[in-house]
Amino acid sequence: MQITVDIPDAIAQHWGPLQDELSKLLALGLIEVNANPTMRFSGLAEVLAFFAKQPASEEIFGLRLSETAQAQVEDLLDRNRDGGLNPAEQQVWQQYEFVEHLVRMAKAEALLKLQAAA
Repeated sequence: MQITVDIPDAIAQHWGPLQDELSKLLALGLIEVNANPTMRFSGLAEVLAFFAKQPASEEIFGLRLSETAQAQVEDLLDRNRDGGLNPAEQQVWQQYEFVEHLVRMAKAEALLKLQAAA
């Protein structure tokens, strides 16, 4: 695939020795973007931090998104209603759907544990 990109002069002056490494640089940049939840998506980091504390079953039922994450979900829902999501927003939405699935599974397991203990 061939891509044409206009870059600012400040970047272009450093580009010369790196021209042959473009595909590697783009790949590393994509990895960084996808690995950094604070750039667009913090929901998974919040949920992992919660589960890292090994909460009791009762605590799992109380798990909710932070106000920041909830606001992002609501914004995505509004954007979707107003005309659809662009590809980046669609990716963030899919990440929230995945996290929601994980939380539902954890809550179902917690319910089973509580029922077994009763």
